[in-house]
Amino acid sequence: MHVAKVIGMLLGLVTITAAQTGSGAAPAATSVLPAATSVLPAATSVLPAATSVLPAATSVLPKDIDRQSLSRLPILKRDDMDEDGKRIYDMLAGGPGKTVTPTGPVAISLYSPKVAEAIQMLNQYLRFHGALKPRDYEVAILVAAREFDQQYEWTGHEMGARASQVPQSVIDAIKYSRDTAGLSDRDTLIVSFARQLLREHKLDSDRYAKAVATFGQQGTLELATIIGDYAMAAMMLTATDQHLPPGRPELLPAK
Repeated sequence: MHVAKVIGMLLGLVTITAAQTGSGAAPAATSVLPAATSVLPAATSVLPAATSVLPAATSVLPKDIDRQSLSRLPILKRDDMDEDGKRIYDMLAGGPGKTVTPTGPVAISLYSPKVAEAIQMLNQYLRFHGALKPRDYEVAILVAAREFDQQYEWTGHEMGARASQVPQSVIDAIKYSRDTAGLSDRDTLIVSFARQLLREHKLDSDRYAKAVATFGQQGTLELATIIGDYAMAAMMLTATDQHLPPGRPELLPAK
């Protein structure tokens, strides 16, 4: 009995020592993860040092992914841009002295500053000055994100949809590619409008007439523009293989 206790105590000391030195299951390099990753689940503790910045949902990044931007494009620094590029950078960052978020469509679009500026102007108009309500805007975005299976875009805008008081039933119908049974006429129209454009590459006369009756001619055009805008963003994110940053969970399930 005494021998068993001694062996147990020795094993306990070995376990504690291994945890403190990183010589157990987790490599020592993972002990320097930034605070933002401190809430990652225990499963990430076995990642090798080279993947210490990976989001929780990703175990291995492809070789062509930058470890800071988490996309195929390294972070573009303001100091490396010409004067006009710096002006556009500051506009997207929210003012001089601020920094653009290193992941996502804004950071990616800065590789073509004039494109970035044009996209920003379009987004700002549609979001804050357009004919559609903010909740309609978010519903249309979610359909575009789901049709392109764009994880990064979806995870940002599912939260935006909730903030705009889009019902969970609408979010789930889009997320799980369900039919629109039980949704309001307005939400059914937006979802079916977007799905037909993106899946069939057409819009039938009856659906167009319903959209005009509901949103007006300007609103119908802007609805199609929102869908196209976020389809474009989805393609940009997919082409550069943008991964989620640490601590941001994957909310879009595989089909």
